[in-house]
Amino acid sequence: MLTAALGIACLGSLAIAQQGNLPGWLHPPHHVGQVPDYAVDIATDGLLSIRMPALPEGAPRYLSLFRGERTPNYLAAMHPHSTGAIRIPPPPAGEAPAVVRGVYMNGWVFASSRFFELVELADSTEINAFVIDVKDATGFLTYRSSVPTAEQIGANRRIRTRNAAERLALLEAHGIHPIARIVVARDALLARNKPNWAIRDSSGSLWYDGLGEPWVDAFNDSVWRYAADLAAEAILTGFREVQFDYVRFPDEPPRRLNRTVYPARRPGESRRAGIRRNVGLLRDGVAGLGVPFTLDVFGLTTSATGDMGIGQVWEDLASAADVILPMVYPSHYRRGAYGLRHPNAEPYTIVRRALEDAIQRSRGLPEPVRIRPYLQAFSIYRVRYTAAEVRAQIQAVEDVGLTEWILWNARGVYPAAAFRPLNQADPLPVPIADSDGSAR
Repeated sequence: MLTAALGIACLGSLAIAQQGNLPGWLHPPHHVGQVPDYAVDIATDGLLSIRMPALPEGAPRYLSLFRGERTPNYLAAMHPHSTGAIRIPPPPAGEAPAVVRGVYMNGWVFASSRFFELVELADSTEINAFVIDVKDATGFLTYRSSVPTAEQIGANRRIRTRNAAERLALLEAHGIHPIARIVVARDALLARNKPNWAIRDSSGSLWYDGLGEPWVDAFNDSVWRYAADLAAEAILTGFREVQFDYVRFPDEPPRRLNRTVYPARRPGESRRAGIRRNVGLLRDGVAGLGVPFTLDVFGLTTSATGDMGIGQVWEDLASAADVILPMVYPSHYRRGAYGLRHPNAEPYTIVRRALEDAIQRSRGLPEPVRIRPYLQAFSIYRVRYTAAEVRAQIQAVEDVGLTEWILWNARGVYPAAAFRPLNQADPLPVPIADSDGSAR
């Protein structure tokens, strides 16, 4: 049995971050004056009598967020369930939250007035992170880039916003963790403008998917170096984490895939081996940024026995990542998955079963991985997803012992009723000093 005092002792000493002089409307809503020190200002009154149960036999132990020389996870010694029982102050500026609960927004939403509506949503609920497109599947960028490849292919021609840095500064002021999403292998713009980096058709021309779009060749290491360069620029712009998506080959019918030619494929190299090789290259390329190495993967990777023809195998990617995000959208599971006739109508069951598989497969990894699933917040195939369906998925995440999640809605619309109000997400208050030194 661990006491709360022992859990707090394991937090370690972190430097106090000073809050700058900001206009009133930019001030973080939850603090006035000095941001509290994690090891000092967590309230302990009444906590010493609270005892945390020991981990069940065989339960996953997430002992670190970062590896090697990177910043340690300051909740390392605490079981995931314990984070809901102690109100923990927001992290110092630039540090990731102990538990990430976020929503996705594309570049257009980031640049629009809806961005401010989502900031208000985060100010009043458990939401504490935004995943924001830096490069989406079109290949165009959200803000102007100085990366040479981006300039060469015209990726700046359709930028979504000219004040990205200011908007990111607003997120930091409000204690919202900004995560840059970078699409890697699905990049029609890069494929058209650098055809030597693209998948070729057996006829000799560019290969096109079912939507009429070309893909870059995921065997080509230059594709991954470009993603790493954009990641470095994103951190300099003000993002605090980078998430890589489409780390895979196309998922198309065999009749279409049979026409693919991969110019950069090494002799005898499988798709799985190509993804594993270049994910390692990408990881090395961003290692110096001091942020977690984060990968999005198909939800089916948690249960599939092969690479599904796209090169993704759970053990390969989970062992390479600090954070892995399986996209366990119920709508993406076929009839009969987990014995269900209509998986899209069973959000709790699908998410729970998929994550149970993920946890089970992660137990044999040499190092722990942080699992942060993508959940469905959109309606498709005649099933309407309301706050109830979204909350059911979140409940499934928590019921398997995980605490983190990201919601996906392409329009950036999320039901506020799906989220815990801020004062309910962390039931035990933390005394925070006002600017005059008095506690409140």
